[in-house]
Amino acid sequence: MKTQFEPLEVIMLVDDDDTTNFVNKRLLLKLGVAKEIIIKKNGAEALEYLQTSAQNGTAFPDLIFLDIKMPVMDGFSFLDEYHNQNLAHNRSMIILMLTSSASFYDLERLKGYSSVKKHFSKALTDSDVKEIMSDYYQRS
Repeated sequence: MKTQFEPLEVIMLVDDDDTTNFVNKRLLLKLGVAKEIIIKKNGAEALEYLQTSAQNGTAFPDLIFLDIKMPVMDGFSFLDEYHNQNLAHNRSMIILMLTSSASFYDLERLKGYSSVKKHFSKALTDSDVKEIMSDYYQRS
């Protein structure tokens, strides 16, 4: 039986690497998992988008793929601010880390963030996306 899911409204990719963003966006669109894909180049841009969405009542991402190592504001600083500003309040958004350098220290540190469900290696694969949709967005 094929897994069924509704396309998400918005997925946000937060990564400073243009190639990774291009490949991931293309895969997500090909698989039809989201109506809109937003790309932000660092944590500060992503935070600004979320703050504006919270104030305006516009579409909040259903899912964020967050890189750990970025200039301006890295993934951990983003997560700290996300929690400090209570942007998670009453929202069912899922954050997944997407990194090319998952050190033991980084993976241990991620365990301290309840909003981060899992981490994946760059770049996303078909099976990664299908697993994510099945685990978090499967229609019953």
